[in-house]
Amino acid sequence: MAGAGASGREKRATAARLKAALSGGGGESGAAAELQALLERALAPAPGGGEAAAEALEWCRCLLSGGEPWEGFVQAVRAYDPATLCGLVWTANFVAYRCRTCGISPCMSLCAECFHQGEHAGHDYNMFRSQAGGACDCGDGNVMREAGFCKRHRMKSSSNVPCVPKDLLMMSELVLPQFIFSLIQYLREGYNEPALDLPSEKDLHRILQMLEPHVSFLEDLTKMGGAMRSVLTQVLTNQQFYKDLSSGVGENACAKKSHEKYLIALKGSGLAFPEDKLACGMQEQASGTSTLAIQGLAGATTTSGQGESSDEEDQDGSQGVGKRKRVKLSSSTKDQSIMDVLKHKCFLEELLFWTIKYEFPQKMVTFLLNMLPDQDYKIAFTKTFVQHYAFIMKTLKKSHESDTMSNRIVHISVQLFSNEELARQVTEECQLLDIMVTVLLYMMESCLIKSELQDEENSLHVVVNCGEALLKNNTYWPLVSDFINILSHQSVAKKFLEDHSLLVTWMNFVSFFQGMNLNKRELNEHVEFESQTYYAAFAAELEACAQPMWGLLSHCKVRETQEYTRNVVRYCLEALQDWFDAINFVDEPAPNQVTFHLPLHRYYAMFLSKAVKCQELDLDSILPDQEMLMKLMIHPLQIQASLSEIHSNMWVRNGLQIKGQAMTYVQSHFCNSMIDPDIYLLQVCASRLDPDYFISSVFERFKVVDLLTMASQHQNTVLDSEHERSMLEGALTFLVILLSLRVHLGMTDDEILRAEMVAQLCMNDRTHSSLLDLIPENPNPKSGIVPGSLSFESMLSAVADFKAPVFEPGGSMQQGMYTPKADIWDKEFDPVMVILRTVYRRDVQSAMDRYTAFLKQSGKFPGNPWPPYKKRTPLHPSYKGLMKLLHCKTLHIVLFTLLYKILMDHQNLSEHVLCMVLYLIELGLEDSPEQESDEEDSVGEHERCHDSWFPDNNLVSNMRHFINYVRVRVPETAPEVKREPPASTSSDGLASSQSPRRSKSLQRENSGTAQVFSLVAERRKKFQEIINRNSSEASQVVRPKTSMKWSAPGATPQLTTAILEIKESILSLLIKLHHKLSGKQNSYYPPWFDDMEVLIQPEIPKYSHGDGMTAVERILLKAAVQSRLNKRIIEEICRKVTPPVPPKKISPAEKKTLDKEERRQKARERQQKLLAEFASRQKSFMETAMDVESPDADIAMEIATSEQHVSEAVYDCVICGQSGPSTEDRPTGLVVLLQASSVLGQCRNSTEPKKLPTSEEEQIYPSDTCAAVHDVRLTTLQRYFKDSSCLQAVSIGWEGGVYVQTCGHTLHIDCHKSYMESLRNDQVLQGFSVDKGEFTCPLCRQFANSVLPCYPGNSVERSLLQCHSNKSMQDLIKEVEELQEQLGTFPVSISSETNLSKEMESVMKDIKSTTQKKYTDYSKTPGSPDNDFLFMYSVARTNLELELVHRGGNLCLGGASTAGKRSCLNQLFHVLAMHMRLYSIDSAYNPWRKLTQLMQDRNSQMSSEELPEVPVLYRDVSSLLLIQILTMPQPLCKEHFTCIVKVLFTLLYTQALAAFSVKCSAEDRVAWKNSGALKKNTSNGEKSWEALLSHVISELSKGKMFEEGETEELAMVSSSVWSPESIECYLQQFCLPFLRITCLLQHHLFGGDLPSCQEDEEFTVLTNCLGLLPSSFQSPHQFTSASCLEWPVPAFNMISQWCLELASFADRHAEQVKVLLIQEPKWDLPCLLQLPENYNTIFQYYHRKTCTVCTKVPKDPAVCLVCGTFVCLKGLCCKQQSYCECVLHSQNCGAGTGIFLLINASVIIIIRGHRFCLWGSVYLDAHGEEDRDLRRGKPLYICKERYKVLEQQWVSHTFDHINKRWGPHYNGL
Repeated sequence: MAGAGASGREKRATAARLKAALSGGGGESGAAAELQALLERALAPAPGGGEAAAEALEWCRCLLSGGEPWEGFVQAVRAYDPATLCGLVWTANFVAYRCRTCGISPCMSLCAECFHQGEHAGHDYNMFRSQAGGACDCGDGNVMREAGFCKRHRMKSSSNVPCVPKDLLMMSELVLPQFIFSLIQYLREGYNEPALDLPSEKDLHRILQMLEPHVSFLEDLTKMGGAMRSVLTQVLTNQQFYKDLSSGVGENACAKKSHEKYLIALKGSGLAFPEDKLACGMQEQASGTSTLAIQGLAGATTTSGQGESSDEEDQDGSQGVGKRKRVKLSSSTKDQSIMDVLKHKCFLEELLFWTIKYEFPQKMVTFLLNMLPDQDYKIAFTKTFVQHYAFIMKTLKKSHESDTMSNRIVHISVQLFSNEELARQVTEECQLLDIMVTVLLYMMESCLIKSELQDEENSLHVVVNCGEALLKNNTYWPLVSDFINILSHQSVAKKFLEDHSLLVTWMNFVSFFQGMNLNKRELNEHVEFESQTYYAAFAAELEACAQPMWGLLSHCKVRETQEYTRNVVRYCLEALQDWFDAINFVDEPAPNQVTFHLPLHRYYAMFLSKAVKCQELDLDSILPDQEMLMKLMIHPLQIQASLSEIHSNMWVRNGLQIKGQAMTYVQSHFCNSMIDPDIYLLQVCASRLDPDYFISSVFERFKVVDLLTMASQHQNTVLDSEHERSMLEGALTFLVILLSLRVHLGMTDDEILRAEMVAQLCMNDRTHSSLLDLIPENPNPKSGIVPGSLSFESMLSAVADFKAPVFEPGGSMQQGMYTPKADIWDKEFDPVMVILRTVYRRDVQSAMDRYTAFLKQSGKFPGNPWPPYKKRTPLHPSYKGLMKLLHCKTLHIVLFTLLYKILMDHQNLSEHVLCMVLYLIELGLEDSPEQESDEEDSVGEHERCHDSWFPDNNLVSNMRHFINYVRVRVPETAPEVKREPPASTSSDGLASSQSPRRSKSLQRENSGTAQVFSLVAERRKKFQEIINRNSSEASQVVRPKTSMKWSAPGATPQLTTAILEIKESILSLLIKLHHKLSGKQNSYYPPWFDDMEVLIQPEIPKYSHGDGMTAVERILLKAAVQSRLNKRIIEEICRKVTPPVPPKKISPAEKKTLDKEERRQKARERQQKLLAEFASRQKSFMETAMDVESPDADIAMEIATSEQHVSEAVYDCVICGQSGPSTEDRPTGLVVLLQASSVLGQCRNSTEPKKLPTSEEEQIYPSDTCAAVHDVRLTTLQRYFKDSSCLQAVSIGWEGGVYVQTCGHTLHIDCHKSYMESLRNDQVLQGFSVDKGEFTCPLCRQFANSVLPCYPGNSVERSLLQCHSNKSMQDLIKEVEELQEQLGTFPVSISSETNLSKEMESVMKDIKSTTQKKYTDYSKTPGSPDNDFLFMYSVARTNLELELVHRGGNLCLGGASTAGKRSCLNQLFHVLAMHMRLYSIDSAYNPWRKLTQLMQDRNSQMSSEELPEVPVLYRDVSSLLLIQILTMPQPLCKEHFTCIVKVLFTLLYTQALAAFSVKCSAEDRVAWKNSGALKKNTSNGEKSWEALLSHVISELSKGKMFEEGETEELAMVSSSVWSPESIECYLQQFCLPFLRITCLLQHHLFGGDLPSCQEDEEFTVLTNCLGLLPSSFQSPHQFTSASCLEWPVPAFNMISQWCLELASFADRHAEQVKVLLIQEPKWDLPCLLQLPENYNTIFQYYHRKTCTVCTKVPKDPAVCLVCGTFVCLKGLCCKQQSYCECVLHSQNCGAGTGIFLLINASVIIIIRGHRFCLWGSVYLDAHGEEDRDLRRGKPLYICKERYKVLEQQWVSHTFDHINKRWGPHYNGL
């Protein structure tokens, strides 16, 4: 038998032999024993790890495949895979999809492959980045609808998969048990139960590393498909295997030892092996009773030999937060066996046990999940998971890495519990619900503290301590999330709601959160340490209490579920009663403390609401008695009052966190689990309690009772006067909300959605996603009500208009917004809803401002409107009682008092108070009980009325009731005290004749003086009455409270009683208020005098918007409509004040004053408008200073634009403000930004733009870019010609050229230096680096980094130079030559170092250092002066070419330079010229000679070694032009300029002819040669292209030019015949680029505008502009390009000389001759890569793509939008010399400017030099908004306008100016 260390071949042989023997070749028992021994040896846990493990795996592979090759075996097994499920498992950060249209469970997710293979077009799906990991649900009909399955998993293929042959997997069945056992042995061995602390992470880590290959092997097995999975399932769940191998009974010592370690580990975990449990709870569990008291636990611990099972929490109790002692609960309701018993019966169970023990290693989790597609395994595994649930909780609590562990737990559990069928089965068979609730309860018990609410000393209530890690770190969320998940299944939730003991336990759990995080108001010192625990508290209530509640509510939707609601309500009330008892609550809440957490109240409220809304339950049948209702309302009301206190700054000493709590309480994610149920509960209490009691409670809670007195002064014992006003506003606003909110009182879901949406849109325009976020959805995500649903979209389109995103160049990019439709403002704007939903108070103001703007715009109301009154939806009948509040005397007295106080201008009242008072009156009128029988007031009523204020409870009748005298308690100092009470006090305002019946009742009314009104006393009385009714409890409750602080206000001694004369009714007060508000006497005029109609049809639009006066008019009209008596009284009051007058004509005098007023108003508005306009103009100038000619920008930027009348250019210094010329000593400079640019190099000669590659086939090769072409050309020239001459034959700077731009502002250079000094000392300025010379222009704040000195020049002198002289061409040529000879002669002698020349030198240094060395050194001899020479004229070329690009590539538009005043080319030329003249050109090599003289052939004298000079025909004419111009003394004469251009044009034309001659075929050449020869001798032969072409061809033919490779040349050129017209066109196109550059140059040097033209006349216009066209030339039809030629020497001789050079070159290197001929290709304008329409195309290709440099998949992939290179952002993998890859690429591709698209974030990042900024996204979703970081994962589409803007900024080099937020990247991107 082969040993364990056998070679591969031997292994295979052994394996084959054993397989044969075992499959029935005889000797089976022997073979089996042999196999057993072999496996035991091969798989024994080896201490060495590595090699041994590899060896073992090698054996396993051989044995499994029976000696066959492993790959073949894998293929064979795969063939039997019934692939009905995908089941792909992924880990965190994987990109997956979720489709809400197809999902049954909201946790459903799909891998990208299945998603794209399925049909989800038009569905509501999104892409998401997995947080915890997950698995693909494709093919699982329990989780998603079949329609969404992908093509692969659509067919139910299980039927047609053939049966697995017996012998294929026979070996697997024998080998795998042993393999898995060896894995478990490793795990047992590796785990050392530590004495005290956790095992060190290192040890665990080591073991896991060692097991990596084993687990990977198992994972590979699972991937072989269904057949192998079922074998694995068989092995993992077979109890017999486990017994045989693992029980440690055998004689194998190793196995024994391992079993002992296992037992120790079990005990160490505080888990007993059932046999050890003496008072074993197992039998009881079986019989269903759970009487095991907590003492059983002690038994268990002692036997386990370690006293750490249940006290583990106490050991870290000492570090508990604060000094509070933790509280332990002992409760006999819990089933101990759930917590403490574990028995493992199969491999799977022990494997899971170790997985938990090792804190869920990722590999193990993936293996366990990969097995899930096997149905049997799924059930077994789920049961095992549930069995270990308590153990998971314990491990999680102790874990250091609880976050990672939580994610892994959920990764598993979400796969198991999302499946309703499975969840139901486990609930029934394994008591899943009991386990979950018990485990949660246990978990929370570890962090309970004594509650300090109400009665600190004697409180028995315990709450969770929010400072504990358990809550702070959300450690509980995996368990809670599982619980929510299973409650989303109807069948499971039903079980929960039916099980009374579970409900009791659950309410017990919820009560742990009741009253947590108690805030106590700091009255003296500011709190030292602001604790941030409140967030933990809110999160805990939302996740642990509210979400399960919403889950349960979603199953109580129909009448049949009434019973469930009754159960919940019943146990909820019991828990509440226990809570009140535990905190010793009687009737007064403790002062100065508040908790925002009342989950029991909220459970109760939400189930009540559901019961009435959906289940038609009778509300009263589930409400408790009055006393309980009174208790229930206290705490929610306390929260409302505290909110008001917090906003009144009464809690400021508690720090900012208390404001944070107040905001979180109403914030959109919390409001419908917190403030909404609270308000609803208060509404329910108000509808059932005595209204007077309720109203007085409200004012007492808000501490404003003392304010409600008629007296002008009062003493408030509980409130400082500065808080009174806002508290009063708070109280009234609360009442308005309470009475007008209908969210739970009868609105349908759609109405609620609409109201919420309108409220949010009124505050601000919103993007679609922020609206989704702000609409409070059902917080339980499993409820299936998602805000993205159809109702949401249709509602949105009903209430709002979409404003598409707009772009201002240089402005911010906006997103698509929704804004309310006009009729929403008109009819639906509801200030009450807005107030309820605003987190920040400023949002209310914002809503009002927008409303005001709407009214102004639509002409409905010009002034400052008041919040409009909105009619309410009808109340549900169950809540009718709520309206009693509006019809109770207490409220009427308050309203009367406040109206009176406002009228009398008492302090501390505001417009807001009045607004709310009127709102309440209007609500009361809206809802008045049936019309009173006006005249027939029955006497009986009044006989009973003993109240001295109002006769009855109805607001309509009380409004007209006059009150004559009121007795008030006032401080003795008050003005009221002096008055004598009048003799008779009658209280009826109307003449007695009208109602003689009343006088009797008056006498009894204490002579009509209204008593001092004390709300508090009233309330006490009522409370006592109610309590006495429940006399059983009276004995214990009627403890009189003696706290001084809360005694009735009458108690303070300094008060004395005075009697005030009032003589007003509410109606009369309202009319007087109208006068007061309008500022005119008698302003109120009852509208029905003019038009009786208003009484019949009172809803008049005229009254719906307006200010206070409108509101008063509306109320009076409603009062009059409701009762005839009121109408009469209103009329009378008005008559009393003024006799009725018919509406009079306005007298002229008054008209005058009115006109005057109007005029003033208009003037004021005009002024306002002007100011606004000014401000906006200023702003836009600041933003667009770089690309718009704005009037402000003209401030003294007269930089010599050919103004003849100025003698010398004058500059303004923007720092010192002086103006003057630029001088040698004190030069002025232009503020410039120098930047290296490779934009020109990106031009391509193909017309259709390059696409960003989105598949492997589409790759981009940079060989066709302008930069590449120029590069190749220079290298080729340098191979064959003399270096120095090569460097003057081309221009560089296509890549890394220096672009110079200015904002047009000038400053003295010395001023600039001091400015830079001050910047250097000012450390605050960030965003640019002063050390690199960066600064911002002091005037327009544009970014800059250098100053370009202005050359002291005379603008006059320039105009003189423009006059035309009639010198001949020859003379001019001579002059040019002479001028070039006088080198270094400069108006300023260089020898004398002036400030100017120093500055010019320093700016030249700046220019050079702007770009990298590799872009300036092209010479073969480094540091040669030729380099500098080349670089300098190339800078000029770069700037001219870029200006051309900015003009769109041609000069058809003409006009001044686009940069206008902002062009700095003139100054730049001076600087360059000065430096270029320092380099002399040896006259022998001066190209000017070669162009203008016939030379003798010098080549013959040259020694053969030396390389020749570059032939003239190979030289770039534009470069020659710049060399000529820049080496002439400045300023240049116009005629000399023209002369140079003429000469160069002849060369250019010859190059064109030469290029053409190579292009056409041999026959063509012969034909043209002959036809042109005839014209040679004609008079104007020199100006005929045919003649010239013929000469060129014949001259070139002398060399070997046309002989080589004639054949393939033919293939290249299309066979189209050239007509004379097409040749003419070709020649013109060839010349145009040069002409354009020359024209621009002329424009900058000599001023003058560029003419504009059509594209086809561009050539003529430009030649004319340059003076090339002969003046004789008139008619355009016979125009030929050749007519512009003016030859300095006879043309044919010249051409011969030039062609000769080529011919001699051709003799030596024939193959290169044609390549080097200048072919001007048509360069396209530079543009960025074209992006695909849909972002997903990019994302799918790039986010898994491997980087070519480091061959890894980058964490942050990015792609360059200029060249398409794929890079790792921030990747250390691709770092080179401390530069990360993006920065490196930006230098190589864009000379320091990089534009990258971040694949995982969809945003674009710009790198400019050492800074970077986030530019924004060019992909927007269907609602026009960005999705940065792809958080929402909605489909994104390209926004072409944005991309245009980006490209525009790139081409125009304005990133620095337009984007404001730059930061340094420290080469780390």
